[in-house]
Amino acid sequence: MEQSHEQTSASTYGIDALPYGVFDIGGEPRVGTRLGDNVIDLAEIAEKLHSPLRSQFAQPNLDVFLAAGKPVWDLARDTVTEWLTSSSLGGVIAQSSWPITDVQMHMPFTVADYVDFFSSKDHAENLSTILRPGQPPLQPNWLSLPVGYHGRAGTVVPSGTPVIRPSGQRPFTGNEPSDFGPTQKLDVEVEVGFVVGTASPQGGPGVRTGDFEQHVFGVVLVNDWSARDIQAFEYVPLGPMLGKSFATSISHWVLPLSALHHARVPAPTPIRSQLPYLVSDDNWGLDLDLTLEINGVRLSQPRFRDMYWTPDQQLAHMTVNGASSRTGDLYASGTVSSPGNFGSLIEITANGTTPWESADASPRTFLEDDDDVKITATAPGPHGTRIALGEVRGRVTPADTSIRRPIES
Repeated sequence: MEQSHEQTSASTYGIDALPYGVFDIGGEPRVGTRLGDNVIDLAEIAEKLHSPLRSQFAQPNLDVFLAAGKPVWDLARDTVTEWLTSSSLGGVIAQSSWPITDVQMHMPFTVADYVDFFSSKDHAENLSTILRPGQPPLQPNWLSLPVGYHGRAGTVVPSGTPVIRPSGQRPFTGNEPSDFGPTQKLDVEVEVGFVVGTASPQGGPGVRTGDFEQHVFGVVLVNDWSARDIQAFEYVPLGPMLGKSFATSISHWVLPLSALHHARVPAPTPIRSQLPYLVSDDNWGLDLDLTLEINGVRLSQPRFRDMYWTPDQQLAHMTVNGASSRTGDLYASGTVSSPGNFGSLIEITANGTTPWESADASPRTFLEDDDDVKITATAPGPHGTRIALGEVRGRVTPADTSIRRPIES
């Protein structure tokens, strides 16, 4: 795992943000928060102050804290805010503070299950135009429910983890329907992920939209890496598998939902009437501004507020059939695309036909080996401020050429 060297302005990691992450400085991993360009050791402070929260923070990940539920989450946020704003604790805080560049960041929680949705109307219509020209822009079910698929929890990795170019079967133009080899259309997907804390039982009625905040702890940034040529050959009729399952990257920091109060905005008005379990009393979305950069070149700035299906609707749909949710479940929004600001290279390049310009002015389409991809985001805070959601980053490394091919007879 590479060290994190996040360069977001320190002002966006103020007292109104306080995300949670897991770090070490050469010893055991433990829970901390970020304030400015420093990581604050919450486990050490809780121990020094004999706080009952030490049982939550002196852990190698956030799993125990996530499972504790909303009353503990709220208590922890109030307590940590009090610690960090108390004039009498300045010395204690200083002794438990480390520059972000000096710490090793870790996977923040154990991913129990992973689901990826397809909730941007702009993205869905863009892909239809590219891949299914002349057909209706949306499939018949898209306006009735949040479309999604179950991904692979075991290949969700923290920001900074290298991403090996995957191999698989790709469409072939010769006599055979496919050939095997490294993907030639490695893509990114700019997404927002939601982390479940409080579980819901199997066989139950599902999580109501109004109970969303009782179950979901916070948000991460997600890059759902995609091999478009492998995906194109395999996805009919059951959906993506190898084209998606090789890696999904998430940010090191989990921002609590309570930090996003000022980011609440009205959700888009439904085009078609929705079933009761999907109707939200508040009808809210989140005003998040995301940025996609490749090798330092800013390609796009999509807006999350344009997402058609909202996070509470996604969780309600995920569980309405009696499926349980577990502590550590991660579900992602699907690619965030806005008019003129797309969240994937297949959209930005019109499936490789319209190149973008790299820093050295060379034309580029899909990802090449050694490309460095970074996704960042901010949200409105109080009094006109902005709050950072961290970053998710990954560098592409060459395909493993030792992968076995069929044995010739």
